[in-house]
Amino acid sequence: MDIISQLHEQVNEMAMLAVNTFGTLQRDAPPVRLSNNYPDPLNPAAAAAAANPNTDDPAAQTQPQPGAAPAQSTQAQPAQAPPALDLDEHPKAVSHALVLPAKKFDALVAALPLSSEEDQLKRIKELQAENGVVGLELQKQLEAAELELKQVEVLFNEATDNCINLKKPD
Repeated sequence: MDIISQLHEQVNEMAMLAVNTFGTLQRDAPPVRLSNNYPDPLNPAAAAAAANPNTDDPAAQTQPQPGAAPAQSTQAQPAQAPPALDLDEHPKAVSHALVLPAKKFDALVAALPLSSEEDQLKRIKELQAENGVVGLELQKQLEAAELELKQVEVLFNEATDNCINLKKPD
């Protein structure tokens, strides 16, 4: 495989890793408090207390009313959640996974031949001359193939005429 194809594969791999990383972080990152004016997303009790400033004792809200039936849990036990993502280690692992193809990409770029514009123009002229020689050879082979095709068509027509007319071949 040539270097350009390998570079293309490395760019695709890095793009895939970046997309997967951003998606994973978007999905698994904990909520962040944007301002003190908003309730804390990690502490819903404080958010409820902030929403109801009239109650002085949050424990009084959870006490059952006298004479009320005890609350029954109608929901089944929740299924076990998948293991939480270690947000301290995940960026390191993802960074490592992204750096490896980036280093390989850099190595491939370093392996590309360096040449000046004159060298490139000279190489283009050489390739065009080589292309002309190969084109002439192909043209000769095409003409030979067309000549052979005409000969085969003539022989085929003679054979079909002999079969139709029930003649013996010469």
